[in-house]
Amino acid sequence: MKSFKRIFKYVWPQWPRIIVVLVSAMVVSLLLSISFVTVIPLLKVMMGDEGLHGWVERKLCSYRYGITFSVPEITDFAVSDVSYSLLVTNIDEDSSALNTGLQETDIIIGAGGFLVEGGQQIPRAKLLEVLANAPANTDFTVQLRRVNSENAIDTKMLIFNTGPKPFYVDHLEKALDLLPREQTKENKTKTVIFIVLLMGAFTIIRCLAKFYQEYTAQKVVQIGINHLREETFGHALDMPVGFFASERPSDTVSRIINDTSVMGKAVKIMLGKALREPLNAFFMVAAAMWLNWQLTVIFLCGAPFVLGLVFVFGGKMKRATRKSLMASSLMLAKLQQAMAGLKVVKVYNRHEYERESFKAINNRLLKQLLKISKVDAATTPVLEVLGMAAGSAALIIGAQWVAAGDIDGPEFFGLLILLGVAAESARKTSDIWNKIQEANAASERVFAVIDAPVESEEPTAMELPPLKKQIEFKDVVFTYPGADQPVLKGVNLVVPAGYNIAIVGPNGSGKTTLANLIPRFYDPDFGQVLIDGNDIRNATLSSLRDQIGMVTQNVVTFNATIAENIAYGKPDTTRKEIVNASKHAFAHEFIVPLPKGYETIIGEQGVGLSGGQLQRIIIARAILKNPSILIFDEATSQVDADSEAKIHKAIEKIMQDRTTFLIAHRFSTVITADVIVVMDGGQIIDQGQHEELIQTCTLYQSLCETQLVKA
Repeated sequence: MKSFKRIFKYVWPQWPRIIVVLVSAMVVSLLLSISFVTVIPLLKVMMGDEGLHGWVERKLCSYRYGITFSVPEITDFAVSDVSYSLLVTNIDEDSSALNTGLQETDIIIGAGGFLVEGGQQIPRAKLLEVLANAPANTDFTVQLRRVNSENAIDTKMLIFNTGPKPFYVDHLEKALDLLPREQTKENKTKTVIFIVLLMGAFTIIRCLAKFYQEYTAQKVVQIGINHLREETFGHALDMPVGFFASERPSDTVSRIINDTSVMGKAVKIMLGKALREPLNAFFMVAAAMWLNWQLTVIFLCGAPFVLGLVFVFGGKMKRATRKSLMASSLMLAKLQQAMAGLKVVKVYNRHEYERESFKAINNRLLKQLLKISKVDAATTPVLEVLGMAAGSAALIIGAQWVAAGDIDGPEFFGLLILLGVAAESARKTSDIWNKIQEANAASERVFAVIDAPVESEEPTAMELPPLKKQIEFKDVVFTYPGADQPVLKGVNLVVPAGYNIAIVGPNGSGKTTLANLIPRFYDPDFGQVLIDGNDIRNATLSSLRDQIGMVTQNVVTFNATIAENIAYGKPDTTRKEIVNASKHAFAHEFIVPLPKGYETIIGEQGVGLSGGQLQRIIIARAILKNPSILIFDEATSQVDADSEAKIHKAIEKIMQDRTTFLIAHRFSTVITADVIVVMDGGQIIDQGQHEELIQTCTLYQSLCETQLVKA
């Protein structure tokens, strides 16, 4: 759960909205429980026994004095003793009534200022009203009849202190005064209408609160996940190039898109159902405890078993989710590869191979998704069985208590409704832990990217001044991450500022690797790369890379206009400067005839333009940046002969007063260099000008005869 908890770093800043969510959820749950509790007074009115006033005031007497009175049936009211007395059936321990001397089976016939004198009798409803509304902390007279040891009935007077009066009693009585006390048909109808309207008002308020909770929760989630994606993407951009050499870039893309979505769903559940349903269950159980705590405790005995199963299912869900996310990442990589290389797939007739390869990955994902579905499908039924067992036990015992008269029918019916809704709320929360475990697996993958080290820069890194003297490679040894053998083995090279250096050699000799050390895509294992005597590891990355322009064999364009692609390294440039750079790269001549000219959108992977045209756009980008160091790594590999000649003229022009590294196989590119460096096996075996090397260097002679000339 440690990884999942970290997502709340992106949620807590929205704490005012979270408060709205919490308050709304509490209002929703409280009003829902009140709506179900109102079923009891509704039944009381409709069943017509003691009425709404009598039921409320009997409950108030129970809370204030710890007294439980018998609940008469409708037919019992024909008996005068029932109509004008209150039979005590139970007295709570340590209650004021017990301390005063009241006993079970006592029959209260008078209270306060309403005492039986002569043949006068006090109605039962009046006795309840007087007892329930007695002033706080006053001595109160209770008149009762009690059967003595000789089975004779004695009349007694008890005086006990009323104790504190709950704050809600007066407000409750004022609300009850709005309804008539008499139990006539018309009054019953009015009371039912009042209760139904009250339930309707609660429902409207509850639905409004639920809307605010749902919308605000989703807003919190979307904003939080949005910030998480931004931070993950920004961190990925700051990570070393070497990380993506050993890891699939598509896997990082999958983590930023798919895994964060899984996390967002879990947070949404936590601020929605995971908050609302437990609160619903809590308030329902609280209301049930208010009605009868013994039956409620029996019902809650199944809770430990439920929690245990939830944790077991959650562990299985986390493992399956982690594997499914990995399979999903592999699927994304396969799709990207197949779509990007569709021409190759078609021309080599590898449709069946790609189908089978995708099928294997898809089946692996299906296997994990089915495991998730199995756990998800098993959770609810298992918990329902446990809930049914606990509910059945409470139902059987409660039915016996109703038969014995320990609890009246409407209250027991209301208790069943409350416990049933609480059980339903608990059932709805059964998959919450599973979703959290899914998000936990996704969080581990996302935060693994955020926790990955970024490109190192010394805290005291200096701003590197523009190149003036030389670039020096001093005893440089470099090994790619995960490789066994070094690619560069003790390279020493001094490149004076303004020189045009061509680096040649067979494939795998270390040419591109050497050039990649200059912008610090990698750092040497041993040795130094120095610019004007300054180790570039002691310079800020921005000041180093501001001086470098690079054109590689792999054309990299963005889904934007041609003008935006050219100005990518210098976004504040003018259109005139863009056009001028395009002319130098001989790109202007094919851009202008396009329907939208420089505003033409270059599609994904440069679709719509030829390889040579795209290469010239990239060269224009490098020219526009106007760097002091230029790196051309097979920059003209996709350019036709005519364009190549034009580009070389432009390159020769912009190379003046700049330090240029040319990695090429073409003879025309190499022969014009100031110095040619010959590499083999990660070492520099010779260097000089073309005329010298063609006479003295066997490898160079071989390259000229095979690769350079043929290329």
